Amino acid sequence: MASSLRGDTADRLRLNENLLATSGQWFKNARLAAAERVESQGLPQRRDEYWGYTQPDAFLQKKIDFDVDLNSPLELFSKELSEVINYKNGILQEKKLPAIPGCSVESLSDAATLDNHWAGTVFGKLEAVGQIPVQRSLAALNTATASQGLLILVTGKVKKPIRINAVCEGTSDTIIHHIIKVERGANVTLIETGQYGARANVVLEVEVEGDGTFNHIRMQNGHEHNALTHIFGRIGTNSTFKSFTLTSGGRLTRNECILDLVGDSSRVSVAGACIGDEKFHHDDTVFVTHNAANCESRQVFKKVLRDGSVGVFQGKILVKAGAQKTDGYQISQSLLLDDNSQFLAKPELEIYADDVVCSHGSTSGAIDEEALFYLRSRGVPKAKAIDLLTLSFIAEAIQEVESPELADALLAHVTAVLEVR
Repeated sequence: MASSLRGDTADRLRLNENLLATSGQWFKNARLAAAERVESQGLPQRRDEYWGYTQPDAFLQKKIDFDVDLNSPLELFSKELSEVINYKNGILQEKKLPAIPGCSVESLSDAATLDNHWAGTVFGKLEAVGQIPVQRSLAALNTATASQGLLILVTGKVKKPIRINAVCEGTSDTIIHHIIKVERGANVTLIETGQYGARANVVLEVEVEGDGTFNHIRMQNGHEHNALTHIFGRIGTNSTFKSFTLTSGGRLTRNECILDLVGDSSRVSVAGACIGDEKFHHDDTVFVTHNAANCESRQVFKKVLRDGSVGVFQGKILVKAGAQKTDGYQISQSLLLDDNSQFLAKPELEIYADDVVCSHGSTSGAIDEEALFYLRSRGVPKAKAIDLLTLSFIAEAIQEVESPELADALLAHVTAVLEVR
């Protein structure tokens, strides 16, 4: 049964009449349909199956009771390595978006005024499909109310990654909705760094057509923020989708990834690593549906937790009837650096085909005492030895990143994070 809407959420759904009046039909229809989904589903509750480990209240309350200051861009990747687009407090800062060979980049607010747009086949459509079998009303709320975001149509092989760099300050409450469509045979890498707001609700819808490739790297850093993200992906024949997220710091982060493999011989990888302490609560929730034959999916997640922090992993592989020759792999592991931290895992397989290879595993443990003793016996200080073992633990997830240069940059960042802790 759908729960009743809180007052502030109901206010958000009273869509701005002026905005709707100036919106093209494609945008207006998507927003209104999403609003109906929110109204019918209601808001997530602690008793809901996939919210049992994470309190949804932080994403529902009207006021934010803390300030953030993430006003310095994360210069993990040099400007020479990527095309940079900047956001501050959830607002696009570029007066003119870059012209990038192999793709077109538009703002959601500009495209929303047009009567017809290519994004109409994706915006809200993948999110709506992703509501079944698990309702995700906060993603629908995003579709219903978002006015900020990028629309990226990839028509060729984009040589340099596109990087969205976000900074925020104060009590900014942001809603962002990006759309990526990778046409047949095209190729692009998207990088997201920083935080869009003190509280952020972010949706990324990605369609990868036949023989296309989409690579995604996301860096979530900063000490104070609540972040809710959703990736909805539709993967076509012989296509590749890879997403990796590295999180260091924050109060509450929940990253959801919902992928639908609809074309034969497609390949997906969803991976992530996090490092957290004290009030840190990090939730990865992944749902991969195999709807086609001879497809491969990988889920690889590593969490380093200490000082009472909490890590959550909920991952599911659903193999539909007819999705023969499926190869599904899922692993979630935590490294607990004290007795007060927790790792909560809910791995799932649901299989309706008989010619498949699927596996899942989840482990939780402390630092390997023998390895620690070996390093210390070679003169390595204890703190440094723990950092080295932690880096080795996280490295397996970073190996899922396609580009060696970007993987090396991520390893360097993890090293720097560990050195200042």
